[in-house]
Amino acid sequence: MRWVVFNQKGGVGKSTIVCNLAAVSALEGQRTLVVDLDPHANSTRYLLGEGADHARPTLAQFFEQSLAIRLIDENVRGYIHATPYPGLDVLAAHPDMEALHGKLEARHKIYKLRDALDDLTGYDSVWLDTPPALNVFTLSALIAAERCLIPFDCDDFSRRALYALLTAVDEVKQDHNPRLAVHGVVVNQFQPRARLPQQLVNEMKAEGLPILEPFLSSSVKVRESHQEACPLVHLAPSHKLSGEYQGLWSAIQKRARPGVPVFRSAASRAAG
Repeated sequence: MRWVVFNQKGGVGKSTIVCNLAAVSALEGQRTLVVDLDPHANSTRYLLGEGADHARPTLAQFFEQSLAIRLIDENVRGYIHATPYPGLDVLAAHPDMEALHGKLEARHKIYKLRDALDDLTGYDSVWLDTPPALNVFTLSALIAAERCLIPFDCDDFSRRALYALLTAVDEVKQDHNPRLAVHGVVVNQFQPRARLPQQLVNEMKAEGLPILEPFLSSSVKVRESHQEACPLVHLAPSHKLSGEYQGLWSAIQKRARPGVPVFRSAASRAAG
C-alpha cells in the first residue's frame, strides 16, 4: 500500500508523521520505503542524520534524468538508501529538486514517480512525504499513492483549509488517479486539557470527516527525536507518543482492510 501525507500548510508535522509511521511499519515486519519529495529534505535528514549530506543519488537526479531523452529509463531502485533501522529505506530528497520544478512541470512529468514505483518490487508499505504546496512534487505523490492522510494541527485556520484539501484530493482522483482515496485525518499536536482542540475535533466528527484515533500528543520528545535523527519508537519506545504512533498505525491498517469503505467527500459523491 502506498500512503501519501498531504497538507499545503507548513509546520503541521508531515515529515514527522511519515517517518514515525514508517518506522512503526518496519518494526511490524513490513519492508518499508519512505519517499521524500520535499526539497527541504526533512524526512531524509530525520532518517539518515548526518548521512543525509552524503546520500547520492537522490530524487533530484531521478527527476533530472527523466528530462533527458533515454531509450531505457533507469530503475528507481538505484536511488534508494538504507537507513540505520532494519526494514526501512528512503528515497532521499535534495535542495536541487527546487530548481527542477519548472522544468518538470513544463514537460508534464507528473506520472514519472508513479510509473517508477509501479515497477518497484519488494516493499510492503511506501510512505510519501510532500512539500507544503500543491506543486509538481506533491501532485506526483498524490498520483503515485493509493491512500491519503491529512495532518490536522488543531488550529482554526487548518480547519477552514481542510475542505480545500479534500477538494484537491478529489480533483487528483478524478483527473489522474482513480485509486486515490482519503484514508483519514491525523490529529497532531493534540492538547486534551485545552478546550479548542477538543471542540474542533468534535465538530469535524459531527460533520462525518474520517478522524483517526488515537490523536498525537504535543510533546518536546518530538524535537529530541528530530535532533537525534531517530524515530520515536526507536528513541523512546515506552514514551506515550511512541504508543500513540503504534496505535495510530494499527488503526490505519484496520481501516485499510478489504471490505472497509473508504471516505468519500460530498464532491466525490456528487461526481459519482
